[in-house]
Amino acid sequence: MYMDPISDLLLRIKTGTKIKKSHVVVRTSKLVTNILKILKNEGYIVDFKNESIGKNKTQTVVFLKYKNNVSSITGLKQISKPGLRIYSEAQKLPKVLNGLGIAIISTSMGLMTDKKAKQNNIGGEVIAYIW
Repeated sequence: MYMDPISDLLLRIKTGTKIKKSHVVVRTSKLVTNILKILKNEGYIVDFKNESIGKNKTQTVVFLKYKNNVSSITGLKQISKPGLRIYSEAQKLPKVLNGLGIAIISTSMGLMTDKKAKQNNIGGEVIAYIW
């Protein structure tokens, strides 16, 4: 049964990049859409679009990004899980690969990258690392 939308999204992207798929399909939610907006703005995916698949049901198609047949996403790791939430202060936000990757942080001002959260001096829940 489908329980955690973040782990579902990250797992589908990870397996899609391993088998060199051009796109993957995930369930739509506000959280998934916001994470995909961050990934698109940071250059990890090409684009995504929401599609209607029936009455009151939608799915999101995520178009993966490759350069010279190598994925722009080399690694994904979910940090906060439903059973264990991980929070961080603004001064102690994690650096992913010394700044080469991003950490997605859920703050009181919405989802943002670790760099943007440090600029705004806001801490929050560490959702995932992407590099």
